[in-house]
Amino acid sequence: MRVLVTGANRGIGAALLDGYRSDGATVFGTTRAAGGADGLIAADVTRPGDLATLSATLGADPLDVLICNAGVYPDKVQALGTGYPAAMWADAFAVNVTGVFLTVQALLPQLRAARGRIAIISSQMASHTRAPGGSYVYRASKAAALNLGRNLATDLRGDGVSVGIYHPGWVRTDMGGGSAEIAVDEAAAGLKDRIAELSLDSTGCFRTWDGRDHPY
Repeated sequence: MRVLVTGANRGIGAALLDGYRSDGATVFGTTRAAGGADGLIAADVTRPGDLATLSATLGADPLDVLICNAGVYPDKVQALGTGYPAAMWADAFAVNVTGVFLTVQALLPQLRAARGRIAIISSQMASHTRAPGGSYVYRASKAAALNLGRNLATDLRGDGVSVGIYHPGWVRTDMGGGSAEIAVDEAAAGLKDRIAELSLDSTGCFRTWDGRDHPY
């Protein structure tokens, strides 16, 4: 099995990379850092040229699983009246939404060849039925990623490619913070189980790391 994880230099991405490697899969990971430290491929998901190079690096062999994990959360502490500058919106959407689309687009030949699976790491903060306020940039970008995944599921069904959108849990990472509910290895293990069960029957699903359907 061939797997690619974006944003694999730390947190959930790194744990997923290690988990698939332990299973014996051929795993590729990306990082924005120049030089591709720790065996990772240097590729910024906001740069089409980087993604074209990534696709060429993977070659024409089928890609069984693509995990779109790269993401940013820039607006944890912003005031409604004075915060959320325009550049913050542009940068977050470039990574969390456009970056997902461009990555999928660049790797479509390999995914179609495998009749593969795409996992988009979104968040419970994408849900429009749960709206506690705040974090407008992150919430909106993750909601857009959810919408993107649902529509990709429709368009790729005929190619045999399934798409799942997942809430990874509130995880103890740099993004989630030290008081979060679950450890990164627990989140990664749950996500691996969800991806393994993803099929055309469940394509377009929005689920939690532990297998519950999440409200939209």
